Amino acid sequence: MFTKILIANRGEIACRIIRTARAMGVRTVAVYSDADAQARHVAQADEAVRLGPAPVADSYLRGDLIIQAAIDTGAQAIHPGYGFLSENPDFVEKVEAAGLTFIGPSAKAIRAMGLKDAAKALMHKAGVPVVPGYHGENQNPDFLAGEADQIGYPVLIKAVAGGGGKGMRLVERAADFAENLASAQAEARTAFGNADVLIEKYVTAPRHIEVQVFGDGTDAVHLFERDCSLQRRHQKVIEEAPAPGMTDAVRRAMGDAAVTAAKAIGYAGAGTIEFIVDGSDGLRTDGFWFMEMNTRLQVEHPVTEAITGVDLVAWQLRVAAGEPLPARQEDLAITGHAFEARLYAEDVPAGFLPATGVIDHLSFPDEARIDSGVGQGDEISPWYDPMIAKVTVHGPDRASALRSLSAALDATQVAGTVTNLDFLRHLARVRDFASGNVDTGLIARHIDTLGAAVVPAARDIAIAAVTAAELAEDAFTGFTLWAPLQRHIVLRQGDVDAVAVLTAQSAESCTVQIDGEVVSLHRRAGHWGVPAVLHKGRVTVFGSQSVSFDIVDPLARAGAAMGGDAVLAPMPGLVRDVAVKSGDTVEEGDRLVVLEAMKMEHVLRAPRSGVVADVTVATGDQVTAGALMVRLEDQA
Repeated sequence: MFTKILIANRGEIACRIIRTARAMGVRTVAVYSDADAQARHVAQADEAVRLGPAPVADSYLRGDLIIQAAIDTGAQAIHPGYGFLSENPDFVEKVEAAGLTFIGPSAKAIRAMGLKDAAKALMHKAGVPVVPGYHGENQNPDFLAGEADQIGYPVLIKAVAGGGGKGMRLVERAADFAENLASAQAEARTAFGNADVLIEKYVTAPRHIEVQVFGDGTDAVHLFERDCSLQRRHQKVIEEAPAPGMTDAVRRAMGDAAVTAAKAIGYAGAGTIEFIVDGSDGLRTDGFWFMEMNTRLQVEHPVTEAITGVDLVAWQLRVAAGEPLPARQEDLAITGHAFEARLYAEDVPAGFLPATGVIDHLSFPDEARIDSGVGQGDEISPWYDPMIAKVTVHGPDRASALRSLSAALDATQVAGTVTNLDFLRHLARVRDFASGNVDTGLIARHIDTLGAAVVPAARDIAIAAVTAAELAEDAFTGFTLWAPLQRHIVLRQGDVDAVAVLTAQSAESCTVQIDGEVVSLHRRAGHWGVPAVLHKGRVTVFGSQSVSFDIVDPLARAGAAMGGDAVLAPMPGLVRDVAVKSGDTVEEGDRLVVLEAMKMEHVLRAPRSGVVADVTVATGDQVTAGALMVRLEDQA
């Protein structure tokens, strides 16, 4: 076994690997960028080495610096985590050439599965079912449009390299193909350095079921399946294991196909075979097709660990150190059910746009497994993925596990940045999800309710007002003649102000009047009904929903606000393309600017028809959130 390993990653996965390594008596070396100098994974590792500035191209993608750091610190092996260099075969070869061990599959295996088109051809040859589509080398737009016509709409355009929903577009009609193709190729080129795409038939009522495999280069086993059908923008939101509605026959067929795929490339380490499954008429042995293989540990591996009792990172270390597979297929079994929810800093009503900010308050329940790379006081940076934590629960059956998930999400508290927490809470209670009727379109079908902005109840406002009043020393003591002590608090949510009139009965009791409605509050267990926190002029109330309010200074005066003529940057990012110039006439919905942020492309469109009065950015500009990009005016 290794005595020291270097972890070529950051955030929650680096912390996860450190946890197992420490339990096995293996020392760890962390690497970090300037943006991560105070990060949790740096503090938890035994040693840490600076790589460079914040951009990943100057830090976490610098394989030469990472290898040198391993050599300099005496590490014997490098664990890539997921993302970054984890599926880069050139990096694997350089690691091995330096006399180090790569904790993962061989470069040959990664190359075999690294391009989706070549992987599908290989799987077809091995007898694994694949989705109909075009996986060839011809990338001429007219040719690809013709292939899409032959396959039949709807189709998926997918980058042949990478994953995570990047370089992927769903096209439902021929008229939209060209624009989506160009966008997918541009995003793929930015994310993976490879603009090539493939075209596949889009399966109606699709389910995304993947099988965890593990090999030692000769033999392989599977650790059953995970259902990852709950997705937004082709990225997973809540995963579960085992898959709802799975039968023994289908599990055996999918497991056998996954093991066949792993053995076909001599796979070593942890990997995932992803299948697209037709869920329109129940699960069938002839209703699943190979999509791709992820030649690394997956974000959602905790649900597999929960139902099998296996530490997949420990298996990775043992197999990489030359040990055989720790278990045979007949030794593995499923116990109970598990869910994992991904808590992100993102603005759901704004279309799941990634968010930034400082986490002023963060609290999780003890009953759930929490995988996180951030803590209270940390900043969600625009440079990296905005995940805050993974919340994983386990129960004896699906219904009890789902109740545990809802309870864990209800008990989670985050303040200081916008998150998807309320979205996750509502999603966990959707009737179709509760009944196991899941597919990749479930979120889209319910997005009007799941993605709606939170509307505060009068009680939320009252609790916020009382909490805000406690900013003042002795908020509920004082002297008045012939009347109870009162205090006026003005709270703002979005562009709506609420005036709350607090009437103190005692230090533990008060009434709050809001627009004629009176709410009585009593302090119990240190809070006024539900917990609330104050942070930098804001107050956040936790409960069945989380609501934040700005505390308005009564002497402040509102400045002039930009109207619907302004197109602002929704987040910090890099301007990739400017499609208009001053004087251009545009229609509502026309493409104006393409902004790259959080490794994704975001197209900013005209909010109304008009004439472009000003364009204040150029391709290559780095902009901050809220920066003016384009201003419109009425046609003359």
